[in-house]
Amino acid sequence: MIRRIIHIDQERCNGCGLCAQACHEGAIGMVDGKAKLLRDDYCDGLGDCLPACPTGAITFVEREAAAYDEAAVEARKKQLQEPLACGCPGSQSRTICREEEPEKSGSAGVPVASQLRQWPVQIKLAPINAPYFQGARLLVAADCAAYAYGNFHGEFMRGKVTLIGCPKLDGVDYSEKLTEIIRQNEIKSVTLVRMEVPCCGGLEHAAITALKNSGKMIPWQVVTLSTDGRILEQ
Repeated sequence: MIRRIIHIDQERCNGCGLCAQACHEGAIGMVDGKAKLLRDDYCDGLGDCLPACPTGAITFVEREAAAYDEAAVEARKKQLQEPLACGCPGSQSRTICREEEPEKSGSAGVPVASQLRQWPVQIKLAPINAPYFQGARLLVAADCAAYAYGNFHGEFMRGKVTLIGCPKLDGVDYSEKLTEIIRQNEIKSVTLVRMEVPCCGGLEHAAITALKNSGKMIPWQVVTLSTDGRILEQ
């Protein structure tokens, strides 16, 4: 059908992400640092994104496009807000309270205390809103990083809320979920710990995209680990 729909001029787009934040239907996303219309059927043609664009990169055009699918938009919103990914009791969101104590060495049989502060930890299972996200320093990590780096709990997880994932195994783009977590909560900082392997680039891309799309200026850093357990870059 021919209908009114937005058009984003890639030359004029400065990648600020304000239009993606203003689009309540989720039709706009950030791809390679530029705003892009992700799905025609998510765009209602009302143009809430237009006044948000500081460079005037968004205009209306009349073209062949799929009809606006309100049901699909509502289903997506519900999925993003769903606190649990399944009915499994092991996925119930909860805070883990720990007393602050000096960091201990794991040598000579001395146990090392876990620094996990919340459950669940998988990005796919984590809720969008939870009390432990408020004022949190967020750690987004490759799920194999803790196995590669011996002092992962003490050096990276300590004092942070931890979310883990593997885009290659999960086969999903985490950017939408992470965007809403950062956008809807008072996150103080984001630390990304990835492995040197290429597939971990998807995790880094998702985290950086989420930071841009959230519209917030938050301190962040990326730490890269080698497969033999060394810090390569931070």
